[in-house]
Amino acid sequence: MRSVWYDKQGAAAEVLQLGELPDPEPGPGEVRVRLRFSGINPGDVKKRRGIEGALMPYPRVVPHSDGAGVIDAVGDGVNPNRIGRRVWVFNAQSYRPFGTAAQLTVVPSPCAVDLPANVSDQVGACLGIPGITAHRAVFADGPVTGQTVLVHGVLGGVAALAAQLAHRGGATVIGTVRRAADLPQVTGATGPHAVTHAVALDRPDAADAIRAHAPHGVDRIIEVAFSANIDLDAAVAKTAAVIAAYATDRERPDFPFWPMLFDNITIRLLGSDDFPAEAKQQAAADLTAAAGAGALSITIGTPVPMDQVAKAHDNVEAGARARVLLAIPH
Repeated sequence: MRSVWYDKQGAAAEVLQLGELPDPEPGPGEVRVRLRFSGINPGDVKKRRGIEGALMPYPRVVPHSDGAGVIDAVGDGVNPNRIGRRVWVFNAQSYRPFGTAAQLTVVPSPCAVDLPANVSDQVGACLGIPGITAHRAVFADGPVTGQTVLVHGVLGGVAALAAQLAHRGGATVIGTVRRAADLPQVTGATGPHAVTHAVALDRPDAADAIRAHAPHGVDRIIEVAFSANIDLDAAVAKTAAVIAAYATDRERPDFPFWPMLFDNITIRLLGSDDFPAEAKQQAAADLTAAAGAGALSITIGTPVPMDQVAKAHDNVEAGARARVLLAIPH
């Protein structure tokens, strides 16, 4: 099979290789997926670069955890009727050496989720890490019906999906962007209805602007920049609010301990590879249902050919707002 891999960590152009590897075979409880698209996430880039303490977990790594394609073989214990089914894939390179940057990948059967007929392969390849992280951020502490959810960085991949899932779950959603100039893009990134109010963080009274839409405070905060936003979050959080953070600007952030203690704030940190299995399955089911209902808007860039994988990684590393996909040749 045609595949991308790296045998050492470093810059994309220096370590990513393209060539032929043996076709993988599914073991018990596994399925093999013939991929059409491979989704590239910031976490894939970090693993390849070896930043934040990430080491080479295996002598050779085929990168990327997300993708979409068609099941073409199954292992023992898997219903053979799954062969020929279109699926989206998650966790392909989570505690496993070979991900989706290849014509074929093998994953546990629950990590290959049937795609509704009206959902494209490109959308399917975007659902894994961002969608499951977004779902966990919104729902890990229970339903959000009737609550107010603040979603920071709402133009980002995880945050945009979090806003849409929170809205679908019955919440009022306040979304933030870094600059006032970005406000017109919110509707395009999250659909026309998900974000009820949008606030730019470059205004000096951002906390007051959020409080204007949530006078009693917000119930949940979905946080992409914990260290940068924590003072603002403390100022707008309702008593017993949850701050669910999946990224931070500084590795060791400070926060206003006593005000947050008196407000009984919960801080939930989210590492997508290690969510409970049942949480991943619930997220996969809910994401598939939302996509099938046309309730998810995802900005997707033109897929990058497999022989330009280094360029695709560089685009992710540069902070591309549109989702970056690798087109897998048939």
